[in-house]
Amino acid sequence: MTSSDPADFGFARKIPDGDSLERDVCKDCGWVHYENPKIVVGSVVTFDDRFLLCRRAISPRKGFWTLPAGFMEQQETTAQGAVREAHEEANTDIHIRDLLGIYDIPHISQVQIMYRAYLTEAVFSPGVESLEVALFEWADIPWDDLAFPTVYWALHHYAEIKDKDSFVPFGNATGELLQKSFDVMRRQEKR
Repeated sequence: MTSSDPADFGFARKIPDGDSLERDVCKDCGWVHYENPKIVVGSVVTFDDRFLLCRRAISPRKGFWTLPAGFMEQQETTAQGAVREAHEEANTDIHIRDLLGIYDIPHISQVQIMYRAYLTEAVFSPGVESLEVALFEWADIPWDDLAFPTVYWALHHYAEIKDKDSFVPFGNATGELLQKSFDVMRRQEKR
């Protein structure tokens, strides 16, 4: 059996010299094993005022709708990652317009970076991580079946600025938008 537990490789939890946080440090050479937040990249993709959504074929939240998004890979920019994720999940080529928002999700150690993007033609199909992919009018978005609160935030943030050429990118939802996104998640738990 192969272990990924740093303690099995001569690591100890301690605060390294010059640091202020406890980390896994090699007992022999002092090498520090840093565990940092994961970066998720994605986009709100539109075509003729309709929104591209993917129904997840994988956990977590299998069967729920999401934006094309996922973890960044090595040696790519955030925009390149968003384009790649749309291709992987929806077999489509998107065009990045601009940065929509940056969402901090500390309880799962993620930073989510979302762009505004568009399709030049409605050509898409489910990728390996999607059960189905579809374009939705705003009123037809499956609001009660969205996979994550940040999908709700990004869609509503997009709606706030959809006709603007210039705006300050959004951060985490607050107030009523935050509450409504959590209400969706609570309703799903009761099903």
